[in-house]
Amino acid sequence: MPRFQLRQLDDHLLSLRWRDDLHGVRRFALEFLYFGIKEARACLFAGLFFAAVFLVPRSGLFGIARYDVLFVFAVAVQLWMVRARLETVDELKAITLFHVIGFALEAFKTSSGIQSWVYPEAGVTKLFGVPLFSGFMYAAIGSYITQAWKMLGMRIEHHPPYWMAGLLACLIYVNFFTHHFIGDYRWYLAACALGLYARSTVVFRPLDRERRMPLLLGFVLTGFFIWLAENIGTFFGVWKYPNQLGAWSAVHVSKWSAWSLLVMMTFTITANLKHIKQHVHIPAQRPEPAAVPVREP
Repeated sequence: MPRFQLRQLDDHLLSLRWRDDLHGVRRFALEFLYFGIKEARACLFAGLFFAAVFLVPRSGLFGIARYDVLFVFAVAVQLWMVRARLETVDELKAITLFHVIGFALEAFKTSSGIQSWVYPEAGVTKLFGVPLFSGFMYAAIGSYITQAWKMLGMRIEHHPPYWMAGLLACLIYVNFFTHHFIGDYRWYLAACALGLYARSTVVFRPLDRERRMPLLLGFVLTGFFIWLAENIGTFFGVWKYPNQLGAWSAVHVSKWSAWSLLVMMTFTITANLKHIKQHVHIPAQRPEPAAVPVREP
C-alpha cells in the first residue's frame, strides 16, 4: 500500500499541467506548497533515516544496540526504495559511494590522533570505532540530490567543465583531512567555488513554470539545513563533539560552511550520473579564429 501511494504521488508530482488561472498570492502559495511537497518527497530516505536517529531510544530496541538498529534500518530502507523503483540501481551505486566516502572521513575524524568527535555507545556494527550507520548520513545527502533532480525537474545552466568541478571536489575532500596538519584552506576553496560557479544557475519546476536560483545559494541553503540536523543529532547524543561531553551546546556555526562544501562535493559526484548529465549545460569553449590567408605581393 505505501508503495502504491508513493507511486501515485510521484505520478501526480511529475505530471502537473500548465495553470493559466493562477496569479499573484494564490500562485505563490500553491507553488510554495508544491515545492514543499516535492522537497519532502526528495528527502524520503533522509527523512526516514533521521526520524529513526531521533526516535530509536538510546538503550536500543529488543536488546539490540541503537547503532545496530540504525544500520539495519538504513539498509532496509535503501533496499525497499530500489525494489519499489523509487531509486534506480545507478543511483544506489552513487549513494553507496557517498557512504564509503563519508565513512572514511568519519573513521579519520574519530581516530585517536584526531578525536574531532566520538561515538560513545557500543554496537556490533562498529568498525574502527565508527558505527557503520554513520556513512548513511552522507548517503542521505546524495539520495536527496538525486531525488530532487527527478521531483523538481532540475537542470543546470552554465555548469563549469567537469574536470574543474571534479578537481575542486577532490581538494575539498582532501582539506577535511589535511587541515589537521597543514592548516585549513576552506575559505580559499570557497573563494575558488565562488569564481567557478558564479554563473551557474539551477532551474527547477515547483508547479508548472520554471524558476531559477543561483547554484551556490542552493549549496549554502542545503548546508544550513544539514547543520540544523547535526544540532538535533548531537542533542540526542547520537554523536558528540568534545565540547558537548559535559553538557550539550550548539554545534559551532563554522560547521555550516563545511557542510556547504561537502554538499558541493556530493553534487559534483551526482552530476556525473548518466541520466543527470543530460540536464547539465556546460558552455562550449569559443573556437579559435580561423587563420586568414595572406596574399603575397
